[in-house]
Amino acid sequence: QVQLKESGGGLVQAGGSLRLSCAASDHTFSGYATGWFRQAPGKEREGISCTSSSSVGVNWYVGSVRGRFSVTRANSENAVYLQMNSLKAEDTGIYYCARSVSGRACERDFSSPNHYDNWGPGTQVTVSS
Repeated sequence: QVQLKESGGGLVQAGGSLRLSCAASDHTFSGYATGWFRQAPGKEREGISCTSSSSVGVNWYVGSVRGRFSVTRANSENAVYLQMNSLKAEDTGIYYCARSVSGRACERDFSSPNHYDNWGPGTQVTVSS
């Protein structure tokens, strides 16, 4: 079973940027869609993005992050990256990556955690206003 680990979180001022990494334990990761989720204190886990495998080449974002966040995949590194720009206080939370159970393509309702199995432990992002 592939293992995922997020990194790159930290404390940043509003308007700043962070780049999160999701590193996988093996190369099979590149053949699956990958989701990014976040969970703010006292709130449910929220799906914010999904990137398909490179062979499909499609990224999806929820409205609250579209235009500010972007996902890239580096198959040679068994990794997916989440570039977060123009950060806001409401972006604060623990960020998780997860591998899709559906294979290469993101599901239409990609933000549902039901479509993902392998999850990383998360990385904390704190945006100060």
